[in-house]
Amino acid sequence: MSEFLNHDQVRTTRLTEYCTRLISGENGRMLYDEYFLEIETVTPENAMEVFDNLLLGDLPFNAIRMNVGKIMNIFFKSLESFPLIQPGEDHFLHFMMLENREVEKRMQEVKDVVKSFQGAPDAQKAEYKLRLREKIEALRPYELHYIKKENILFPLIESRYPSYRCLQLMWTFHDDFRASLKALDQILNNENPDEQTLNRELGKLFFVVLPIIFREEKVVYPMALKMIPEEIWSGLAEQSADVGWCYIGEPELKGFGPKVVSGLPDDLVDLNTGALSAAQIIMMMKSLPVDITFIDEHDQVRYFSGIKHRIFPRSKAIIGRKVQNCHPPSSVHIVNEIVDAFRKGERDVAEFWIQMKGRFIHIRYFALRDPQQNYRGTIEVSQDVTGIRKLQGEQRLLSWK
Repeated sequence: MSEFLNHDQVRTTRLTEYCTRLISGENGRMLYDEYFLEIETVTPENAMEVFDNLLLGDLPFNAIRMNVGKIMNIFFKSLESFPLIQPGEDHFLHFMMLENREVEKRMQEVKDVVKSFQGAPDAQKAEYKLRLREKIEALRPYELHYIKKENILFPLIESRYPSYRCLQLMWTFHDDFRASLKALDQILNNENPDEQTLNRELGKLFFVVLPIIFREEKVVYPMALKMIPEEIWSGLAEQSADVGWCYIGEPELKGFGPKVVSGLPDDLVDLNTGALSAAQIIMMMKSLPVDITFIDEHDQVRYFSGIKHRIFPRSKAIIGRKVQNCHPPSSVHIVNEIVDAFRKGERDVAEFWIQMKGRFIHIRYFALRDPQQNYRGTIEVSQDVTGIRKLQGEQRLLSWK
């Protein structure tokens, strides 16, 4: 057995060398010939560990990111030879794969309309542009698929597999999908969209969605099945229901059942200025018109408020997760800057405001300190203040309108 393990480790080391040299600009043909045996026998685990090694090495993140497609194309033949995983029909990954089959159909519909649009006479361009816009709009629900990966699947893998860093790369491609939909919306808003610009953005969309599906089902899902115990999978129903599904309706996952709050202690919690039961605290936090997340002094997520006023997706899988892993790589440096300033006592508050889906969102971070002023964590408070910004004058009398 040890001989097989050692052989696999040697293959991973050799593949990491190959990819490092390829990214650094060495001759691709010569490298392929030199590492042919390893390239022809890449496993899903090799693929994850190679990218993990690359990200832990000296190469810039963006250089690795720009070469992901090239490397995966080289690994394609070997990874494609592995049979597609067959999770049970009540398994989380089964339904994730069904979502992929559905989005593949919609991507083909986009391709068909694009062909008609490009060959249509000018008099029919407007009709095909409208149809193309409808097909692009039909892709928007697929973001729920990525949200489930980012907030449910990724934390599970991170907690059980040390070579998880390729997930950070995958998250950046999720963001490319979001950016591409936004760009296409702006392009198609023009009465006479520039076809060259449109084709270029459509190309970006196709080179994101379809390759990610391959990487999911040939690398990430097989490794997830291998690493995550069966009893964990059976507890994902509630988390998945909170996020939602796209195209396939609400599936009945293993472990699905009514949400029951039980086992609450009868004793009250001393809050210094009052005493409440755990049930009362939960109700209060759920009812506050804000989205709250608490990160402890070790940068681990320990709590988030309920879904009633949630603005940003959360799942119970993030509890215990490093806050740095809860953000896309493009914004991790901001998270670190805030937490470092709080920890050093240089700042107590950081705030942002953004416009999202027609709403105005106010986001604030507060440093938490004990009576001795030691840093004990950070609380993130996000609030939809669209309506508040519109208030004028005064309202001193009760009005339900």
